[in-house]
Amino acid sequence: MENCIFCKIANGEIPSATLYEDDDFRVILDLGPASKGHSLILPKSHAANIYELPDELAAKAMVLAKKIAGTLTDGLHCDGLNIIQNNGEVAGQTVFHFHMHLIPRYAGQKVGLTWTPGTLSEEDKQEILGLFA
Repeated sequence: MENCIFCKIANGEIPSATLYEDDDFRVILDLGPASKGHSLILPKSHAANIYELPDELAAKAMVLAKKIAGTLTDGLHCDGLNIIQNNGEVAGQTVFHFHMHLIPRYAGQKVGLTWTPGTLSEEDKQEILGLFA
């Protein structure tokens, strides 16, 4: 996509702190990190979100996320790690090029990635189960 900043970064048109690169992806350090080691997995081909991402690339992205998460966890000695992928503005997506956040977590750190659990109603449960019947 012509004006997509993540396309330009993923394809090397804009410099980045690259942690990993292959034919399909570039993994970079986030310039506005939530924590030390916050990284982004960017596919080199454009897809606005997970719904547009080809299945093969989606599978490769998760395998890559596992690899990068292990390296970050071992190397930075973090206490945990979030893998986050947002789809749509209401879900927190601000750049409309599929990407995954890998956010190392450290004990005592104040990174707000939680929610208040609700209750699964019988009506909602039946509606959602029906989608997969």
